[in-house]
Amino acid sequence: MTLGYDLYWSFRSPYSYLVTPRLVELERDYDVAATVRVVYPIAVRQPDFFTSNDPLWLSYFMRDIFRSAEFVGLPFRWASPDPVKMDFATRTYPREQPHIHRLTHLGVAATERGKGLAFLDEVSRLIWGGSVTDWHLGDHLARAADRAGLDLAEMDAAIDADPDHHVAVVTANQDAQRVGGHYGVPLMVFEGEPFFGQDRFDQLKWRMAQRGLARR
Repeated sequence: MTLGYDLYWSFRSPYSYLVTPRLVELERDYDVAATVRVVYPIAVRQPDFFTSNDPLWLSYFMRDIFRSAEFVGLPFRWASPDPVKMDFATRTYPREQPHIHRLTHLGVAATERGKGLAFLDEVSRLIWGGSVTDWHLGDHLARAADRAGLDLAEMDAAIDADPDHHVAVVTANQDAQRVGGHYGVPLMVFEGEPFFGQDRFDQLKWRMAQRGLARR
């Protein structure tokens, strides 16, 4: 029996990037399938979220993300450009965002074409892996989509033809995410139990093993 879980994921989250290769490997090696549910990052949903954080939050986060990447053996550099435009001096986010809405809606389109997890893996490596500067220029995204078995131009055209649909899917994902038990990403919800954070992968797999997780 194939085990299923919901994956709530954001293109602005480096922790989402860090967990994705393990989720890809899990699906490759075991009879399990993710239902990918991309969401807008918290900086878009709640632009004032970070302004009230203790200053230590950011310094710890920056230390932890590099350490976490080293621990799981993945290359990491802060995205250039950041998928969400931010004023670092004030820790505020302008309403106009040139990248994150397109990325998120492409995630919806990829999922609807049956390639959601593969697309998240390829694009997050592009954005966060440190080998590419200006990932949004040239054919970087098109090549990442192609590696996932998708046509970027076709997906962009579908989004342009019906943007409201893609927004509605993201909104529904965000509503379901809170029902699942958390507002952050990455969030894996298996049989109604939330596992928040890339460092909860082993617990997710452990719980699946209790429910009969089988190798392919």
